[in-house]
Amino acid sequence: MVEYLKIFEVVIALLLIFVVLIQNKSVSLNLTSMSWGMNQVKKRGPEKVLHNATIVLWVVFVLVAIALFVM
Repeated sequence: MVEYLKIFEVVIALLLIFVVLIQNKSVSLNLTSMSWGMNQVKKRGPEKVLHNATIVLWVVFVLVAIALFVM
């Protein structure tokens, strides 16, 4: 069982790396040029799917890591 969890964690890690790397890089976090009155930018389409997939994969990765720690 532990071996399957290890393999599953490696697969999840690779998927997480892939999803993060294919996300849009044109949006940068420049805190000095941001104004507080600016409207929030909403994610749409594939960008939203990638964002949600990143969150889900991260949660699964953490849960598997905790399961491996406990075993």
